[in-house]
Amino acid sequence: MTEQHDTMMYPTIEELLGRTDSKFRLVTLGALRACQINSYFGQLGEGLGAMVPPQVLTMSRKPLSIAFEEIASDKIVAVDPPEVPEEGVLADTLIPTGEAETGGDDRDGADQAEADLNSAS
Repeated sequence: MTEQHDTMMYPTIEELLGRTDSKFRLVTLGALRACQINSYFGQLGEGLGAMVPPQVLTMSRKPLSIAFEEIASDKIVAVDPPEVPEEGVLADTLIPTGEAETGGDDRDGADQAEADLNSAS
């Protein structure tokens, strides 16, 4: 006989916390996956097939419950984001020093053109 889980009592919070580093990561992971599941169910009739379907067989109809069951069965695992470059390195790559100086020359040229128009009048 199979057991039906129609409440948030399964999987238990202790079991879910054992699958992630912290409760914040658990909440974030569950919310992101629930959003994906909700999008999957929303696009079913359109035939797009771009979203990943639920990875567990469940009696739940709520996306968050399905997401938590996927986390409990290790179908969904949190991964760390890629390393972010240091702030100094990022600033050097965004604004090359040569381009920053050319911006002032364009204004001088516009001022010179305006002065030429005024003197011609």
